[in-house]
Amino acid sequence: MQLTHNVEVFHHGGKRTVTGSCHELRIGEESILIDCGLYQGSDEKQHDLALPFNLQRIQGIVLTHAHIDHIGRIPWLMAAGYRGPIYCTPATAYLVPLMLSDALKLQSGLSGAQIDICIELVSKHLRPIAYSTWVPIKSCRNDYFSYVRLNPAGHILGSAYAEFKLPNNEIAVFSGDLGPSQTPLLPDPVSPQRADYLFLESTYGDKQHESIDQRSERLLTIINRSLRDGGAIVVPAFSVGRTQELLFDIESLLHQHKLTSRLPIIIDSPMAAKVTKAYRRYRKLWAQEAQHKLQQGRRPLDFSQCIVVESHREHKRIVNRLASTGEAAIVVSASGMCQGGRVMEYLKALLPDKRTDILFCGYQAEGTLGRDIQQGKDEVWIDGKTIKINASVHSISGYSAHADRSDLIKFVEGCQPHLKQLHLIHGEDSARQNLAAQLKVLYPSCDVVA
Repeated sequence: MQLTHNVEVFHHGGKRTVTGSCHELRIGEESILIDCGLYQGSDEKQHDLALPFNLQRIQGIVLTHAHIDHIGRIPWLMAAGYRGPIYCTPATAYLVPLMLSDALKLQSGLSGAQIDICIELVSKHLRPIAYSTWVPIKSCRNDYFSYVRLNPAGHILGSAYAEFKLPNNEIAVFSGDLGPSQTPLLPDPVSPQRADYLFLESTYGDKQHESIDQRSERLLTIINRSLRDGGAIVVPAFSVGRTQELLFDIESLLHQHKLTSRLPIIIDSPMAAKVTKAYRRYRKLWAQEAQHKLQQGRRPLDFSQCIVVESHREHKRIVNRLASTGEAAIVVSASGMCQGGRVMEYLKALLPDKRTDILFCGYQAEGTLGRDIQQGKDEVWIDGKTIKINASVHSISGYSAHADRSDLIKFVEGCQPHLKQLHLIHGEDSARQNLAAQLKVLYPSCDVVA
């Protein structure tokens, strides 16, 4: 895609899909990558791990955030010989080794020692940069290829959208994943002061999320049903972002409604526990509402009813106990799309129980087990066995870490009046086309590309 003289953008993932984000900004004979993520779900079956670009061109990588669909191909990039800088925010630099280590254990077949070597190599090349600061990206010619500035995206801890200065002083902006507005844990994203070219995610370009109040009310209704009738609430949640938003809301409901201490909140994900510690470590990045709770002496991500499951033995014991007793509990466990991890044991044991509630609070990619359950199938196939679904299945869109249609349009509005080209990426066809149709009406002078 030609932007201006000598400036092009090539998409190596995440153009027409919601996973596998990888975009190449080429200026002359040199390039920078924006993200380098893994494909997931049905996208994974249609793409391999090949790196379809000339590694010699790449002067640096800019990471928008630490989700695997944005960073997961970095180990393969390093294995191919890349040794350049990897720019990201300090919080993202903290999370990247955790996330990659966990993903490699599940997917790569590497030994523990090999994974440690890989993570150490990646860590050596991470270059943390502060929000709102222009940073030069050096060229192999020892001059400067471009300048990059990262700004808060509100998606997860440390997430950012990236601004790049082009040779003619125009600005190209890559949104990464934008967060929704008015969430209590992280601040809202604020549009850049100038964007001549905007590459905008469109994951929920055709949908409106529930409000924060609505999501809390629905969660409270499900909790009260569990307390009244028994049965566990199982939440397949992403370790970064979704788990912490849920904990924040649960603590608020427990505090506000004085809910019984008989309701354990079980965090059965070693990665989620590590990431939650990172959220507490970087609490200066929290939004005002969350900061206010801290000032009151409350612990929104580390409260007394919260139980962190450490060992696999303890995990098995809790699964068996909930299956045999039917007692009330909230279980938050990965993976968020039910593609592996500890949540699979809970699903096998508890999906057949009509007292169980399965709560989806994040995007379920096509081709995943999570999408099958969410779409209301009567039975699913897990570990070679047919599992009957008698549980109640809920989807609460208010917990999405992605901006909805209104949020995306608001972000575009803030980029006016310089915006020349708007490229919609990172979305399924229906979402991109729906959002494009609205934006073309709102901004007829802007070239909207879907």
